[in-house]
Amino acid sequence: MFFQSWSDFFYMNGYGFYVWLSYGISFIVILGLGLQNIYSRKALFKEIQREQLRLARQQSMQAKNNGETL
Repeated sequence: MFFQSWSDFFYMNGYGFYVWLSYGISFIVILGLGLQNIYSRKALFKEIQREQLRLARQQSMQAKNNGETL
């Protein structure tokens, strides 16, 4: 498409509002999905670390208890 001026480009023969609105909504949704991915990943890593610490505590308690019974 060829536009005579920047205002023609933004106006887009009367459809500019809908075109730019759809671009804006798409950008916001993609940004939201990216942020959700980042926060979910951080939460997952925290949960994995918490589980590893719990397993380490269990193993140390089991080793301690096995050492007392022998």
